[in-house]
Amino acid sequence: SEETEGSQPGFPDLQGHAGQVDTVTARSYDMVHYGHSNQLRQAKNMGDYLIVGVHTDAEISKHKGPPVFTQEERYKMVRAIKWVDEIVEGAPYVTTLETLDKYNCDYCVHGDDITLTVDGKDTYDEVKRAGRYKECKRTQGVSTTDLVGRMLLMTKAHHSNLVSPIRLNHTDNFGKGPKGHSPWTGVSQFLQTSQKIIQFASGEEPQPGDTIIYVAGAFDLFHIGHVDFLEMVYKQAERPYVIVGLHFDQEVNRYKGKNYPIMNIHERTLSVLACRYVSEVVIGAPYAVGKDLLDHFKVDLVCHGKTEVFPDKDESDPYAEAKRRGIFRTINSGNNLTTDDIVQRIIENRLQYEARNEKKEAKEMAVIEAMKKRRLRNRIC
Repeated sequence: SEETEGSQPGFPDLQGHAGQVDTVTARSYDMVHYGHSNQLRQAKNMGDYLIVGVHTDAEISKHKGPPVFTQEERYKMVRAIKWVDEIVEGAPYVTTLETLDKYNCDYCVHGDDITLTVDGKDTYDEVKRAGRYKECKRTQGVSTTDLVGRMLLMTKAHHSNLVSPIRLNHTDNFGKGPKGHSPWTGVSQFLQTSQKIIQFASGEEPQPGDTIIYVAGAFDLFHIGHVDFLEMVYKQAERPYVIVGLHFDQEVNRYKGKNYPIMNIHERTLSVLACRYVSEVVIGAPYAVGKDLLDHFKVDLVCHGKTEVFPDKDESDPYAEAKRRGIFRTINSGNNLTTDDIVQRIIENRLQYEARNEKKEAKEMAVIEAMKKRRLRNRIC
């Protein structure tokens, strides 16, 4: 798709990009998470205009294994990340100079992890040799592998800072191959910093004439259902300023049960801040949307989707005050996908995902060993 997205809400007015430094990044973007968003943020900072190539389901299945989300879901998820100017649907798995030239890109950007084809070749080899490749830092503490592992565990262990036998078992099963530990696929712990939040936040205050809209929830495993909902919320006003209230992990676990949330509060904060429809996030928002919160943020409208509203600890309606003021609105996004549905997709295909992770790590370990041997030979020479 060579068309820009300037007509969509939240997108800049893109009238061509002559004279700009254009960058392109391409990958699967399966289970789009804040690590992907951080890569795109860094890529955008390396140029003026960011084009993102997203692979088809067939390409991902061929080179990596079955994707969790469909290509249409992934296209829309990537479009919703605020640093993206344009996407290319069905981008080739191997990025070539022909691809860069076709989209008028100066260079390609990728993380410092390695991406391999089905036969173990570096997908960026050609652009690297031509000097049209730039690298950004991988976000430590998150990977699709780790998230899949958390969902398959169905335990609350990932909310604890303690290293439990269950978590160690998870690390062994999903972060290690038979011949070692890959630094790209392995599990590590995410450490939130104030700098990271600043990098993701818009930093913009509401302006006179803005409609301040408040929504609240877990927004766990931030997915296309959340994007569709927030897009509809954004469309409720001419000049929307959308504030998302995120509940603490313990609160989410109280009303969701099982092993929810899959992502902790710090991870969920970055995931939501990366969305182009969101202006601000309240970290650890109160479950009841009460008078103090509504007055403090000068909220004009409170929205909730079609999902069930769980009562507060005292069995009261958390939206009672907003309804009393006449500012509560139920939003139908037309998308019924929930976090439960995603977890179910993973569980139903457990063996395939386990095989995918083992295959991916085996290829990575082979490359690491080859790199070690090459360095050793260079030293000898």
